[in-house]
Amino acid sequence: MTDSIATTREFDGLQIPAAGTYQLDAAHKRVGFVVRHLMVSKVRGDFAQADATITIAEDPLQSAVTATITTASVQTGNADRDNHLRTGDFFEAEKYPAITFRSTGIKSHSGAEFVLDGELTIKDVTKPVELVVEFEGATTSPYGQQVFGFSATTEIDREDWGLTYNMALESGGVMIGKKVKIEIEGEAIRQA
Repeated sequence: MTDSIATTREFDGLQIPAAGTYQLDAAHKRVGFVVRHLMVSKVRGDFAQADATITIAEDPLQSAVTATITTASVQTGNADRDNHLRTGDFFEAEKYPAITFRSTGIKSHSGAEFVLDGELTIKDVTKPVELVVEFEGATTSPYGQQVFGFSATTEIDREDWGLTYNMALESGGVMIGKKVKIEIEGEAIRQA
């Protein structure tokens, strides 16, 4: 379907995707994070492998998402740090190969911003999180695919999920911040 009437619909002043099942486009996504280092700078990283299924409901406020992130795919631009992140000090990637997210509902929305409640599981510890999702728009690609874009952010305390590794600094403070900002950008393609 390439007819714009069939691919999008109006919802509260937005042109949103038609109801259906959408898959995260592996070629157009970033699942990243930012954490303080030495109390003076920030380190950014991401996960190269992540999958998500987004179900856009007839009632958009009943839509849902499930996502799986491969922990061993963590990359920060430094091989030693990446390998350390895969160990038991952090993700313990061999024992816990995936981080998962499952939405539990849409808490609110204002314009193109939706607040999504969900459950994040890291190392078999599941805690509630709140994602602020920005709907970026919907279109039909040159290949006839129905696509929509989004970004999402949240901040977590990594120690809540058992990621407690750290080192005290002689000058005070710690080597690695407890707060981690999660940043997601992506496109999703209609499957059904």
